Amino acid sequence: MGFEIVVIAILIFAIVTVWKGVRIVPQGEEWIVERLGKFNATLTPGLTIIIPYIDKVAYKVVTKDIILDVPEQEVITKDNAVIITNAIAFIKVTDPIKAVYGIVDFAEAIRNLVQTTLRSITGEMELDQALSSREKIKLRLKESIADEAVDWGLTIKSVEIQDIKPSESMVKSMELQAAAERERKAVVTKAEGAKQAMILEAEGRLESAKRDAVAQVTLAESSALAIQKVTAAVGDRDGPMLFLLGEKYIQALDKLGASGNSKIVVMPADLQDALRGILGRAGRAA
Repeated sequence: MGFEIVVIAILIFAIVTVWKGVRIVPQGEEWIVERLGKFNATLTPGLTIIIPYIDKVAYKVVTKDIILDVPEQEVITKDNAVIITNAIAFIKVTDPIKAVYGIVDFAEAIRNLVQTTLRSITGEMELDQALSSREKIKLRLKESIADEAVDWGLTIKSVEIQDIKPSESMVKSMELQAAAERERKAVVTKAEGAKQAMILEAEGRLESAKRDAVAQVTLAESSALAIQKVTAAVGDRDGPMLFLLGEKYIQALDKLGASGNSKIVVMPADLQDALRGILGRAGRAA
């Protein structure tokens, strides 16, 4: 009975020893082996044997591309605007030894490095520039963290800006500013319209006055010419002149009689004497 127990114990120990000594590393990983607490070897994918109880797999490092989500953060731009930005970093472990012994947690280190660098880059820009320079920020960000990543055995494959936008308070301020700008433009447009209307009205009045003046001058010239012709035709004879004046006088009385405000028209008893009297006074005045 005691012998059987010993045999069973030996078998169990042998199985455990083989289990501890044989390692199968999957594709896409590399394992760091320590011997008595000190780095000993790096296990690549495949079947590998280590010394049981002395060697220990201390770290299992993923050598495939790693996606790191950088948390959202608020950043103050150069013109004191608040924006919210976040990013995604694609990294690859190229030196597992540096990755595990060069820093405590390389993934967390890259996240913090991207955050602080992104905050520094956007903080040097004004709001409009930061919102429209996504590609420029991405390139600067990758260049800035590449050297640090190499020291940790990492390669920065790419850094993508997920989102960059104004904060809620900034959006409200921008909406108020836009509304004020629209109102200002509307007032300016209305004022310009009123100005143009006043200019056109003044130009219309000026043109009308010019035309009235031309008409009056033309009428005066026509009247003067008519008087000259009448004077030349009549000469010293008063008969034709009396006829013309009488005709004008009758026309005036006709208009006066047709007026709604005048119902009684008084005519002189001797129209010819009245006209001769007018001509006589006109001659004496001349």
